[in-house]
Amino acid sequence: MTTAVRKPPTHDNTTCVKWHNCHLPGCRDRYNARRRAMRSGAIQPRPLVDAEPIRQHILALQEAGLAPTRIARIAGLPHTTIVNFLRAQASRGRGRKQQTTPETAAKILAVRALTTIGTIRRIQALIAVGWPARQIAKRAGVSARWLVEVRDTSTINLVTAEKINAAYGELRHLKPEKNGVWPGHATRARERAAANRWPTPRYWDQHPDAIEDPHFEPEYKKLRAQILAEEARWLMTAGGLDRDQAAARLGIARFTIDRALREHPQDEMDVAA
Repeated sequence: MTTAVRKPPTHDNTTCVKWHNCHLPGCRDRYNARRRAMRSGAIQPRPLVDAEPIRQHILALQEAGLAPTRIARIAGLPHTTIVNFLRAQASRGRGRKQQTTPETAAKILAVRALTTIGTIRRIQALIAVGWPARQIAKRAGVSARWLVEVRDTSTINLVTAEKINAAYGELRHLKPEKNGVWPGHATRARERAAANRWPTPRYWDQHPDAIEDPHFEPEYKKLRAQILAEEARWLMTAGGLDRDQAAARLGIARFTIDRALREHPQDEMDVAA
């Protein structure tokens, strides 16, 4: 069994005496001089803030799947600083941290759990290009039930978010029909996305900073044209239809497809009417 190696103290401040019981004469003199200055009022102690809101924030981050070590790394703080908010220091005869500095509080409160919005949008974008939800769940290594329930939660476990991100990066470049998805299921997935106005991966490529932004609302007029272009393109390539037939299948006029393909071309052939 291995034990954690305690980092040696730095001897350029008073913490080596306070936290490590340092006995170097220079450190003891500096520590005692500071204490005398504080007692005389020459040095004012730093203002402290209540630790309870910070503790509750840490607990909420843990509920969202962030371990104390991860919280500490993101905040740029020692792991023990986070742990001291959560439990007593029995070896030092101290209870849980009751106060902390404003600087430490600000660093911890700045850590945010991942929201589900980016994950949900990636799932919807894959559905928009023909991937059924069950196939996305299978490829990502999550349960199909979770894929349904994620819409009703506000935060997401980091590991699960990374699984969806990985599946999104892989599946967005693959044709569902050529990778184990029955064409009818792929068509229904696309129709479901179109009915719900879900953007495709290409749309989010044009707004790379917006997919995680809960305040960003996709512009439906531009989105609809992009979905039509991708749906028509699929009908013409995978389904072997021409533009007139694709328009009839989609229940729209031929010029609407022409305009959508011009506005969202994949290659030079799309631009030609």
